Order: sequence, then structure tokens, then C-alpha cells
Amino acid sequence: MVETQPKLVLIGADARTAAELSALLGDRYEIVRQPEEPTLAAVLRALGEGVLITGAGTEPSWSNQYFDALDERTRNTVQALCDQALRTDTGVTGAVTGKHETESHDGRFVYDIYITTLAPDEHGERRAAAVVRDVTIAKRAQQKMDAIDRAGFELVRMDTEEVKRMNSMERIQLLERRIVAYSRELLHFDHFAIFLIDQKRNRLEMVMQSGLPPEVQDLDLYLEHEGSGISGYVATTGRSYICHDTTLDEKFLPGLSGARSSLTVPLCLHDRVIGIMDIESREPGAFDDQDRQFAEIFGRYIAMALHMLQLLVTERSTVNEKVSDRFEGELREPLEDILHEVDWLTARPDADPETRRHIERILTDVESIRRRVKSVASGPQTLLGVDEAMRSREKDPALVGRRVLIADDHPKIRKVIGDVLGHRGATTEVVSGGAEAIARLRSCAKGSNAFDLIISDIQMPDHNGYEVFAAARKHCPGVPVILMTGFGYDPHHSIVRASQEGLSGVLFKPFEIELLLNQVREALAASGK
Repeated sequence: MVETQPKLVLIGADARTAAELSALLGDRYEIVRQPEEPTLAAVLRALGEGVLITGAGTEPSWSNQYFDALDERTRNTVQALCDQALRTDTGVTGAVTGKHETESHDGRFVYDIYITTLAPDEHGERRAAAVVRDVTIAKRAQQKMDAIDRAGFELVRMDTEEVKRMNSMERIQLLERRIVAYSRELLHFDHFAIFLIDQKRNRLEMVMQSGLPPEVQDLDLYLEHEGSGISGYVATTGRSYICHDTTLDEKFLPGLSGARSSLTVPLCLHDRVIGIMDIESREPGAFDDQDRQFAEIFGRYIAMALHMLQLLVTERSTVNEKVSDRFEGELREPLEDILHEVDWLTARPDADPETRRHIERILTDVESIRRRVKSVASGPQTLLGVDEAMRSREKDPALVGRRVLIADDHPKIRKVIGDVLGHRGATTEVVSGGAEAIARLRSCAKGSNAFDLIISDIQMPDHNGYEVFAAARKHCPGVPVILMTGFGYDPHHSIVRASQEGLSGVLFKPFEIELLLNQVREALAASGK
């Protein structure tokens, strides 16, 4: 109803001139030709704004077509504001009594209203003028910017008490829920995904998504101008990209998600591209430059939030290692003193056999303390409660006859897990990395002995935990998977992706062996195997 394109009014111009100007400037202005002599009424009628001139206590004396086309609620609001201005008139001609804002009755349009007092007419009647300007686009843009700022604040806000109660996976899942919810609210997508750059392998790793089919989730995307579609292009160049029609755009990878248009923006942190955000719609032409600007701003908040989450995990890892090292140092002196006293007691000729047995027990305990402290101080490359767990040989009915695949590039950890589960009746196969694990899972699909459970580390040199999880889902559907990671460290965000798709559990090293056994039992029970 209301034009938002600015008007260019031509007073007294001929038709040819108006046509020429329309050809030159028509994309930016609405060309309005007023062939009659210039009069105030002619100019006001041609304005792209509503104008009302009214006297005190009378019906509107004059209004232009723009004003007349406004909805009744808006017109009545403007009239009431004019009446109020006249009641409080200070007598200063031309004084702007105020700027006001109102919405149309259906909420589709927002208007700014400017009220000005005029000089009395020839009859001495006081008058007021109102100018009504459509500010819908600017207002909606500001509202959306405010919403983005609020959402961005929520993304980076980490409530101390809330975060303290969460492990790494729960923190990531909280951030994921916030990102997806705010992105859906602000950007109105059908499909949505965030990819982060894996610098070592020069590829894009999906960390969270909503609405994408499996064939897109498993797609390999690399940092390159060609071959990895729009995502690879944006990650490489750092420039946003709007695909207005996927059927006509050569960069869009065809036949993947049923999308008809897409918007892809880089996730930047300190001028460094750390990933991309891809938003897709089933409607062609769903995104414009304003959407791009909003997405870029929101993308910076997302990048900051992901970075903060990574810093929390890194800090936790560093602090735990330092505390463990200091704890080992603090215990060294009193343990040495105990050993010195034991040597003194051992050297006494009058020590009876019972006393000597107690002395031997003290020596054994001191060595056990040293060994356990050293194990804890080694950080995530260790497990807790191993000695007690290894002494047990009692079969566990939940594990007897179960085949378990264990993948970890640290020999001690994979051996301990294999031995503990083996002592309780499971048949274990231990491999040293992701590539071997994936190869064994492929062989299961070909009819080899199937596994009942897979336990895999997240951070391995060849393949990460999510890739092992994805291979299990593909080749051994329904088999539960438990992932392990040191202090919650998850550079590839395997936990987020896998937890979306049915991950059975996560263990944060160093963990108690008993916790592993509990998760193994729960995973097997939940799978019904």
C-alpha cells in the first residue's frame, strides 16, 4: 500500500523528459510528473509521505493521497496528535511539538509522525501539520539488530554456576541448542549447518546442523574454490555468498537437500575464518543482502561463542595438569620421609616378624601412592581405579560373550580397557587408531563377526571419534558407541555431532574404570543386544 522507494517530483516537465529520467533513475526513484504550474498542493500531493493539515476542533482541512491511503487507525492517531498539539500550542509558529511512532492496525507497517504548528489562517484559526513517514524497513532492521545483539549476548554468556555443573558435552549441547534456536528465530531457515575448519586436513567438519539429510551430513567438503561447492568457496575466500536459485547456480552442489536458495557466511574470529554457517530454504530467492548482513553479524557471535567454549576446555585441561603436577610435588617430600623412617625401623635388630610385616605393608603402600599419583599427574592419558579393577576376575552377565571393539592410539589405555572387559567375560578386539577401527567395522558389514559395542577415543592421528562413530552407524546399524576424550578436549566437535545422532555415552579422561563399566552396561542394555 505504501511506497518505500523515494520519489523524484518533476514540476512542469514534459513527458519525454520524464521518460528519459525514469530510464536513468527509475531503479532508485519513483519518477512523478506534475505538468501544471508548481503549487504547494501539487508538491504535497506528489510527496512519498503522508501530509495532514488540520485546524483546532475541525475536520481535516487538507490531506494528500498518501495520507488518505493509510489505514483508519493510523489516520485517527495522527488526527489525535494534531489535536493535542493545538491544545498545548505555545504560539511559536513552526515549532515541532514532537516525533511520535505508531503501527498500522495489522502491525505490518511502522510510521514516524512529525507534528508542527502553523501560522493562523486568514480567519485567525490555529492549525497544525502532520507528516507521516513509513519507517518500516529501518525499524524492522533495527528490531532485528537488537534481537541479534540479545541472541549474541546469550550465546557468549556463560553463567558460572550453570557451567560449573556441566561437563564438556553438556556445555557444547547448551551452546548448540542456543545457536539453532536463535538462528531459526532470526534467519528463518529450513536447513541449517555450521562447519569448522580442520587446518591439518584442510577440510570442513560439520559441528551442528538442523534439518539436513544424512547424505549432506556425510559429505566431504574441503577448502577450495572448486569441487566443494559454495561452502568450500566461502571458507576459502572469506566472502559471503547468496544463491538465489540452486537450479541455476553452478557452485551449489545439486540434488543434496531439496533447497531452492541458500545463504552461506564465514565465521570469523579476529579476521581469521574459522568456519562457515550455511542456511538453506525450500523457497527460491529467500535471502537478500539484508539477510546476509544479519547473518554475518550473528556469525561473529557464533564464532566467539565456539572459541570461548574451546578456551574453557583448554583451560580445564591445562589447570588439571598443573594441579596434578603440583600435587605430585607436594607429596614427594613426606613420602621420602616415610621411606627414611621405614629404613630406620628395618635396620633395628630387635624388630620382630610381625613388625617387619607391617613395615613391608608400609613400603608397598608408599610405592602404590607414588604410582597412583604419577598416573593421575599424567593427565588424560591414564585411567583411575585400575589396580582394583584388574584384580577382579568375576564374570559380569551383561558382558559375557559380547564382542567389543576398542580404538585408542595410547597403548596403555586400550590395553587396560581390553583387559578389564575381557576379565569380565567380553571378547575384545583392540586397535591403535581410527583407520583400523573403520576397517574392522567395514568387515562386519561384509558378514564378518559383528560387534556388540564400540569404544573409541576422539583425538587420534588418522581419524577422529566422529568418523569412527559414523562408520559404525553406516556398517553396523544399531551398535552402541561410547567416545572418550581427555578433559573434554574435542577439537573436531565429535561429541556434538554424534550426540545428535544417537551416541550412547562419553567418558572424560582420566575416568574411573567403574564409570566405564557402568556406561558399557547401560549402552548394551539400551541397545537390546
